[in-house]
Amino acid sequence: MFSRDIGIDLGTANVLIHLKGKGIVLNEPSVVAIDKNTGRVLEVGEAARRMVGRTPGNIDAIRPLKDGVIADFDMTEAMLRHFIDKINVKGFFSKPTMLICCPTNITKVEQKAIKEAAEKSGGKKVYLEEEPKVAAVGAGMEIYQPSGNMIVDIGGGTTDAAVLSMGNIVTAETVKMAGDKFDAEILQYIKKEYKLLIGERTAEDIKINVATVWEGSRNEEMEIRGRDMMTGLPRTITVRSEEIEKALREPASIIVHAAKQVLEKTPPELSADIIDRGVILTGGGALTHGIDQLLADELKVPVLLSEDPMDCVAKGTGIMLENIGKVERKKII
Repeated sequence: MFSRDIGIDLGTANVLIHLKGKGIVLNEPSVVAIDKNTGRVLEVGEAARRMVGRTPGNIDAIRPLKDGVIADFDMTEAMLRHFIDKINVKGFFSKPTMLICCPTNITKVEQKAIKEAAEKSGGKKVYLEEEPKVAAVGAGMEIYQPSGNMIVDIGGGTTDAAVLSMGNIVTAETVKMAGDKFDAEILQYIKKEYKLLIGERTAEDIKINVATVWEGSRNEEMEIRGRDMMTGLPRTITVRSEEIEKALREPASIIVHAAKQVLEKTPPELSADIIDRGVILTGGGALTHGIDQLLADELKVPVLLSEDPMDCVAKGTGIMLENIGKVERKKII
């Protein structure tokens, strides 16, 4: 059996793998469950995510990536190896070529860590590419033309805003504000306002089912359960869209500010193209209710949600693997 080329969206919240010729073959949470006493990896991916906040003292469910970069090298390597073994792409005599995405502002040391983790988990040649560029390709934008394209990629750990032209990034901003921080803000709001402790998964459920960042655009409510901080006993409360909107105002404004900074640094000719073409939103965080309306209102340009925002980066790696020559110069030696 011969090995195949794979593209990896190594996200803070999820890992997606695109297999050349087959499409996206894996989409699992970036979570590893380990036994703290022995250091042994117990579960990876979805099975590990189900353990978050529900494990006994000796088991720890951890996220090895933080803000788009590796926080725990050994766990990232173990997670990647597990996923690559799962999709069965290693040949008897050959290893797969990998293309991995990273945020625009990471350091050479962080790039080297990603590359080494990929090589140790079974990669032959490892290429790194900037996430907004790959997301733009996956969203169907014609970035290799001499015209301006703007993308805002809202992931789990970081938001990348970038303007692209002639296949390269003209100007970009990365902020450590994205889907995970929205969850954390909701968690803190419930704790402060209701004196109720909830877990990460409940906070995420609130974000998906109730939350909005555009005032007055959603009117949902939801019953949630948690632990009362005063009595220590379980308690049920009802949360509404309007109060969650207030809780998310500050984090949403940070994303808006990053997008504005990119537009302010964009050459006038490319700015004119963006008014015509609009801004494309990608990433799981782009599914947050009202984020497109908020950005359109603040930036004064059309803002469009891509077709499959969560899959854009993984799809983009697949397209770039087909044209690996264009990526060759990016290979880190």
